[in-house]
Amino acid sequence: MLENDRTPPELAPAGTIQSLSGIDSEGWFEYLVRVYPHHTDYSGAVWHGTYLAWMEEARVESLRSLGIEYADWVAQGLELPVVELSLRYHRAVQMGQAVAVRTRMTAGDGVRLVWDYEIRSADGEELYVTALVTLVGVDREKGKIIRQLPLVLKEALAKLSVKPSS
Repeated sequence: MLENDRTPPELAPAGTIQSLSGIDSEGWFEYLVRVYPHHTDYSGAVWHGTYLAWMEEARVESLRSLGIEYADWVAQGLELPVVELSLRYHRAVQMGQAVAVRTRMTAGDGVRLVWDYEIRSADGEELYVTALVTLVGVDREKGKIIRQLPLVLKEALAKLSVKPSS
C-alpha cells in the first residue's frame, strides 16, 4: 500500500517558550521539505510560488517549536500579513530533491517583524534562494495595524530576534 503524500505529518506537541529546540545558536530554524511534482513547473523546476509557501510553513513551525501557536494569535484577533517581500533566486531546485528552508527573525521594530530566509540543499552545501519578509500586526476586527504587539507575544518574539552578522 502506498502512503499518501498529502497525509499530514505527526507533529509533537508544542513545547514551552523557554525551550529553544530546533533553533541553532545563530537563531536559524530548519524545516526540511521534499520536492514533489505538484511543487514544480513543466520543466521539473520548483515553481516560484512554492518557495513562498515553504517559507510560511517554516516560519509557522519555527514559532511552534517555541510553543507559540500561530492559530492562537488568529483566534485572539491578531493577524500578521506580509507587507514586504524580497526573494533572490540563486539556482533552481529540481523535482525529487530534499531542501532545508531556514528562517530566523532578524528584527522586531514595533509591530514590524522582519524574517530572514535561506533555502539550501539538505546538506547545506548549495544555496538556492535567499529572502527577506516583513510582517505587521493587524487587528482583524478593526482591519487596522495595531500600535504595539500584545506583551506576551512581544516577549515570546524577543526570544527569536537575532541581529545577523553582515
